[in-house]
Amino acid sequence: MSIVANVGVLAIFKYYNFFIDNLNELFFIFKSGAHLPLLNILLPIGLSFHTFQAMSYTIEVYRGNQKAERHLGIYALYVMFYPQLVAGPIERPQNLLYQFRTHHTFDYDRVVSGLKLMMWGMLKKVVIADRLALFSNPYFDHPRGNSGVALGLAALFFSFQIYCDFSGYSDIAIGAARVMGFKLMTNFNSPYHSRSISEFWKRWHISLSTWFKDYLYISMGGNRVSVPRMYFNLFFVFLVSGFWHGANWTFIIWGALHGFYLIFALVTRKMRDSFITSAGIKKIHWLNNGINVITTFVLVALAWVFFRAQNVSDAFYIIRKIMTIPLEIKRVVVSHKVNFLHLPGIVNVILPCFLVIILLELAHVLEARYKLTLAFLKQPLAIRWLTYYLYVFVIVYFGVFEKIKFIYFQF
Repeated sequence: MSIVANVGVLAIFKYYNFFIDNLNELFFIFKSGAHLPLLNILLPIGLSFHTFQAMSYTIEVYRGNQKAERHLGIYALYVMFYPQLVAGPIERPQNLLYQFRTHHTFDYDRVVSGLKLMMWGMLKKVVIADRLALFSNPYFDHPRGNSGVALGLAALFFSFQIYCDFSGYSDIAIGAARVMGFKLMTNFNSPYHSRSISEFWKRWHISLSTWFKDYLYISMGGNRVSVPRMYFNLFFVFLVSGFWHGANWTFIIWGALHGFYLIFALVTRKMRDSFITSAGIKKIHWLNNGINVITTFVLVALAWVFFRAQNVSDAFYIIRKIMTIPLEIKRVVVSHKVNFLHLPGIVNVILPCFLVIILLELAHVLEARYKLTLAFLKQPLAIRWLTYYLYVFVIVYFGVFEKIKFIYFQF
């Protein structure tokens, strides 16, 4: 009853109009004359996230992994915990409920750590994501008539925009909770360094991907079934994941694409391994890893086009135009006219976009290789405070403050 209630709330508020719209289209096609009314209602804040968190509690208690919470206030706080209410991470009851019964005392190091994480999240949002949005948003909102190069750049920039926008929110949420003494799970782990789509989903929106894995994929049999059934399980889970993101065919296609990527990777694994080995690429680790990372990123970026496009028609138009980039470059080389680079704000917008992406990835590489955060803590007090002031300066003077909402607020 609890799961039906939660899914029912989602179905009414988020998907009712989607189904009715499609039914009305069918009625129109078959000229039945029927027309069902739409609901003119507001979407409750953070609906997709707190319904999934509530279902986590129900399922874990039912499975015997979590003792039922008898205090209504503590249960309500678990479902609607404000730092992660709007866009996650989606927490399990085992990780969060007991923390509401723990006495939290002031801890200077913990508070500073939380504030630094919040500051890093704010920098990712207003300095990187919102700056990339200045270029990508107009092209995705009005893609018709633009060159393949322009739309390709928009797709590239949006890939980093959505990462910095969403992971920036997660950092702020996790940091805010940490300041108060609560520990939330890590939601992102340098996803664009992934060498496969499977690895990407272990690094991207970890709280959601593990939710679908534990409660839907494994419940359907996971990989403990026949191969065809396993492929179906994978595809179905990603189809549902796409639908969870929004009541639009673009999200469904986005989820289906990722399901197809995973199945295709499994089907062609032996063939790809054989080719890489025979070509001698496997022995050159940096080349093999580089090819895998770039290939994974390109596939993810192409799928993001469907995620961001206003409708399916626009998405396919953008994809078709992106595929013409080699022809555009060929025409430029032949004619010696660099006309496709006449993009608005090439110096004021495009170059800063590439700069912030390079700096972001450089920070990720340095953190992974040299544990930059731990090394920073060993620096003298003066250097650390100077860095904090530099952070604030960069956010204030290089941030874009045009009231660009967090992308995942719509879900």
